[in-house]
Amino acid sequence: MAASKKAVLGPLVGAVDQGTSSTRFLVFNSKTAELLSHHQVEIKQEFPREGWVEQDPKEILHSVYECIEKTCEKLGQLNIDISNIKAIGVSNQRETTVVWDKLTGEPLYNAVAAPVSPGPSVPVAVVPSGSSVPAAGTSSVWLDLRTQSTVESLSKRIPGNNNFVKSKTGLPLSTYFSAVKLRWLLDNVRKVQKAVEEKRALFGTIDSWLIWSLTGGVNGGVHCTDVTNASRTMLFNIHSLEWDKQLCEFFGIPMEILPNVRSSSEIYGLMKAGALEGVPISGCLGDQSAALVGQMCFQNGQAKNTYGTGCFLLCNTGHKCVFSDHGLLTTVAYKLGRDKPVYYALEGSVAIAGAVIRWLRDNLGIIESSEEIEKLAKEVGTSYGCYFVPAFSGLYAPYWEPSARGIICGLTQFTNKCHIAFAALEAVCFQTREILDAMNRDCGIPLSHLQVDGGMTSNKILMQLQADILYIPVVKPSMPETTALGAAMAAGAAEGVGVWSLEPEDLSAVTMERFEPQINAEESEIRYSTWKKAVMKSMGWVTTQSPESGIP
Repeated sequence: MAASKKAVLGPLVGAVDQGTSSTRFLVFNSKTAELLSHHQVEIKQEFPREGWVEQDPKEILHSVYECIEKTCEKLGQLNIDISNIKAIGVSNQRETTVVWDKLTGEPLYNAVAAPVSPGPSVPVAVVPSGSSVPAAGTSSVWLDLRTQSTVESLSKRIPGNNNFVKSKTGLPLSTYFSAVKLRWLLDNVRKVQKAVEEKRALFGTIDSWLIWSLTGGVNGGVHCTDVTNASRTMLFNIHSLEWDKQLCEFFGIPMEILPNVRSSSEIYGLMKAGALEGVPISGCLGDQSAALVGQMCFQNGQAKNTYGTGCFLLCNTGHKCVFSDHGLLTTVAYKLGRDKPVYYALEGSVAIAGAVIRWLRDNLGIIESSEEIEKLAKEVGTSYGCYFVPAFSGLYAPYWEPSARGIICGLTQFTNKCHIAFAALEAVCFQTREILDAMNRDCGIPLSHLQVDGGMTSNKILMQLQADILYIPVVKPSMPETTALGAAMAAGAAEGVGVWSLEPEDLSAVTMERFEPQINAEESEIRYSTWKKAVMKSMGWVTTQSPESGIP
């Protein structure tokens, strides 16, 4: 960026994007949504035992400070005055759980992590059959399963069909969410037990830990969270927008350790150290909600899909809680201001998206890099009747069939690696359609287009296939950092900051690439029905009586 551009810059807004594998700090121009600079630091995962995943809360905090300082240095090199940064937003991995000592500021245990790769809607839960099933699309090392016995024990205490946990929270009783992680810490870590007894303990998801620390920590740090993160704890009533006494009693969680719940867009406190000391922290959203805001899905029925290792699909259902009959989650989408209405969303996950590309690279060796799959698929432009169902650990929403396993079918003597590559990309699109069909049935609003983001959206073959298989347009923003953008928008729009308008016409500088269906509706339906046939073939491979052989 040339120095001459300095004069036309509007107020700037920063965003902390704290994910499972890295932390980033990004700075946007609030008038154009242009990304001006950023810095990224990788975060370690620790695996103290098989099936346990932890992270160091202090390392996460230090990474945030490092990213802020380095980004500010880069802005200085670009001749951009960091005093123009008027607000900071926080976006974070959602269900990861931290407990710390409010007198010393020290974490009382490592952060108990959420999945590194997105699993299905219910990674480990009591499914309709009553059996507990492991997450799809991820080795157990990537999903902390220490709380599985806690979930099984708690599930026995829910009377009959009266699932008050789901009716209050929109969530199934699962190892995925924070309440059972916190229950495990209270049951197994003496330092946590003692701090709770002595009224020294504070609990939060990563956003709470960061905001408390950045706003002063032991010296007046603000202990809060926003409604989107609170809605992922299983302790929050999504109807009353408050911590629920009955849920806290059910899980045995003392309410005094919980953070204050705030809206997603208001001033929580001021930065107390570093290059941006004195700048307000005024936006907070869980990562998928942040992407929904960054994609400007503000209307009932608008949906976005984030394509990564798996896919996260969120559909805005407006002011109404829609409960799914197809295994989807009901969650808080956002509440952009203390006096603004709350919006809800249906959420579904495709377990295997980018993970299938990695499988072709690492397990079969038919590609050397993830980017190569687009080239292979382009060579043939068809799967030649080959269908790939990547049910590596069973089928999840909307099937809930743990006996399924991955299959590649429809092979002929002409099938080659290019056709398999094409079929792998189609598999991501077919799975996305299944989730979106379930969303349409649950909320009764047919989707007019799908907004997309995430690393895989750089693959133009995939995006065109998605438009063909959904038979609706797929819309991709020119600026791919929609999660961080959503956090920045919430921060900049907060009362008392007011440097960012959330009206779509005020973000006209964010251009969109649009992929229109290029096949007719009949062909789209034939391909989808053949996929459904392949899915049925994948079922019933594993039985409880016959354990799989060859598994190390």
